[in-house]
Amino acid sequence: MAFKPLHDRVLVRRVESDEKTKGGLIIPDSAKEKPAEGIVVSCGEGARKDSGELIDMAVSAGDKILFGKWSGTEVTVDGEELLIMKESDILGIIEDDAAAKAA
Repeated sequence: MAFKPLHDRVLVRRVESDEKTKGGLIIPDSAKEKPAEGIVVSCGEGARKDSGELIDMAVSAGDKILFGKWSGTEVTVDGEELLIMKESDILGIIEDDAAAKAA
């Protein structure tokens, strides 16, 4: 990838949602909402305190995340539609289902 976000920004690839409801109904494209889940493609190095000290990022490339519905700015990088957002727009990291069930 030829793009690296600066400071506390994160580049995210949306994860497509299911095309069926739990009850088995098929959702048409016009009724689908944009997914609020994504995979982190790349991260900046982090924000800085007033003293100049670096605050490390809480997410890293490859993390599956949940973000706000209207978060981020849509950008096209290498012909792919991605989102760039501040780390503060990320609501949380989605852990692997198998690991979550074991806990």
